[in-house]
Amino acid sequence: MPQAADIRTQAQPRSVTILGSTGSIGKSTVDLLQGHRAKFHVRALTANKNAALLAQQARTLNAELAVVADDSHYAELKAALSGTGIRAAAGSAAVLEAAELPSDWIMAAIVGAAGVEATLRAIGQGKTVALANKESLVCAGPFMMEAVAKSGATLLPVDSEHNAVFQVFDHKQREGIRRIILTASGGPFLRRSRESLATVTPAEAIRHPNWAMGAKISVDSATMMNKSLEVIEAAYLFNLPSEQIDVLIHPQSLVHSMVEYIDGSILSQMGAPDMRTPIAHTLAWPARVDTTGEKLDLTKSIQFNFEPIDINRFYALKLARQALKAGLGYPTVLNAANEAAVEAFLAGELRFSDIEKVSEQALQTIKIKAISNLNDIFSLDAEARTIAATAIQALK
Repeated sequence: MPQAADIRTQAQPRSVTILGSTGSIGKSTVDLLQGHRAKFHVRALTANKNAALLAQQARTLNAELAVVADDSHYAELKAALSGTGIRAAAGSAAVLEAAELPSDWIMAAIVGAAGVEATLRAIGQGKTVALANKESLVCAGPFMMEAVAKSGATLLPVDSEHNAVFQVFDHKQREGIRRIILTASGGPFLRRSRESLATVTPAEAIRHPNWAMGAKISVDSATMMNKSLEVIEAAYLFNLPSEQIDVLIHPQSLVHSMVEYIDGSILSQMGAPDMRTPIAHTLAWPARVDTTGEKLDLTKSIQFNFEPIDINRFYALKLARQALKAGLGYPTVLNAANEAAVEAFLAGELRFSDIEKVSEQALQTIKIKAISNLNDIFSLDAEARTIAATAIQALK
């Protein structure tokens, strides 16, 4: 794997771009950059619609460029940056321009399948890409890993689980690895029966017991779809079959993941449940930087509980393994249908207990012959969302 320049010895500040700076990951990244202003220079920030926060971040970090994807918010962004010297832009093409702006380090944190093309453009620079958008890898894993190999880019995982695996994974002695173990908190409904989930409200579903996350990923955590997509992501990131990727429930979210070796050793990465920790790891890699926030104090009374996942209780994991085994574009279908279902649930148009049903319906209905390019992926994504919309209507 290529090595990035060491920020402890580099002559100039490391140039950075954040794709998706107003989401939960983006805001944590901005917070870290504020604490290390001398080490980094911000080239570009992008957001979907939140022009006010985007402008505030751009001014705080003295960014060169700020882009809002929804061009109806361009006037607001331009007015907020008037007189600052910071260039304002809007629209999907401008987001792609930001992704291609030469930077040493790019945070890919645009939520969902919408981040696929921007992430690929960032990878094309051949620099370091911090991947927080697992959906882009789930949707276009083979294309993305091919792009990484072709450009010579360094792809560093930001998801706490994959970042944990990365830190304890012996890339030089892969033959010594028996399996990787992703941990899952179980979300807010770990002890509730499936029958009781029909009446779950969006407010309940986004109330994660350990992590502060956006609405969509919080719902995915509650259904265990987030962990299910992470199994697919791990298969591409670490080039492992589904059989070597396990998941354990760990309600405390202190052990973020583990790697088991053939000699019986199990190496884990631990830390407080704060996304600034894995972000900081990628931001400074191969060095380290200090972070704000709570640290794990091992002198306190701490519990570390682990338990297997009930596949009948968390059916999303079974769907993910089926999609991964089927290959082709089935992971794309799973992700697209889930995004549509979660959006409908958050809008009050679908029961929480029906989210998995929509994804399963899409996987069973769609027929995939071949996937040869990125346009095929986008077409498949659109088709899966159409099937999901029909399923959602039928379930109302």
